[in-house]
Amino acid sequence: MTALPGTTGRRRIYLMRHGHVDYFGREIQAAGGDTKVVPLTPLGQHQADAGGHALAHVRFDRALCSGVPRTRQTAERVLAAQTDHPVPELEVEPELIEIHNGRFGEIKSRAELAAKMAYYFELAGEPGATMLEHGEVFVDAERRAIGAIRRLLAEPGWHTALIAAHEGINRLILGWAALGAQGSGLKAVKAFEQDPACINVIDFDMVPNADGSVGTEIQRAIIKAVNVTPYNYFKHGMNMTSLEAIFAKDPR
Repeated sequence: MTALPGTTGRRRIYLMRHGHVDYFGREIQAAGGDTKVVPLTPLGQHQADAGGHALAHVRFDRALCSGVPRTRQTAERVLAAQTDHPVPELEVEPELIEIHNGRFGEIKSRAELAAKMAYYFELAGEPGATMLEHGEVFVDAERRAIGAIRRLLAEPGWHTALIAAHEGINRLILGWAALGAQGSGLKAVKAFEQDPACINVIDFDMVPNADGSVGTEIQRAIIKAVNVTPYNYFKHGMNMTSLEAIFAKDPR
């Protein structure tokens, strides 16, 4: 089946952010600050498991992650809860890796780091805007992330996919989807929160082929849910922004 049951050409992506990590942890320090090596903390594992429990009834045809430990571990823990369905092989899509940071400059605290990251997200829609000084250009990051989604949607034989990615990349995808998958959504990026291990649900209506089969062109995107956190559905006590929380002291 290549469309959601009851529809003629609709596909669904469950887009997750990875669970909690400690960007100041031993693994990062040992790797000279390389965030690609950072794993989930015990809290992050719990958050991913909660997502897996919430999605246990969903039958995934495809499962993708960006390939770094934190997204791979998140996706694996979600798929481990799939006891009643065949589990798809976890695929790596490197174009969904997080927006590449530039220079942080002098940072005196974790709070200051979170504020600086938030400031650059605020500027994402400006011409030539980058993630921090000399970082990746937001337009380039959007292009590769949306390209990965478009390629997935153009592939036949599936209707429901799991993707485990990152805060920045998810914001870019949600901003684009908010415009109906037409044009750039960079000016909307600042409005989307992505808490650790959150789940977003996006449906895509595909233009049908002449023979009635599911086509490869996106007709529209429908955002069904944003930033759902199964470990705390109503976000009681979650008073920090997602950036403030991820750079806070590891609560282990």
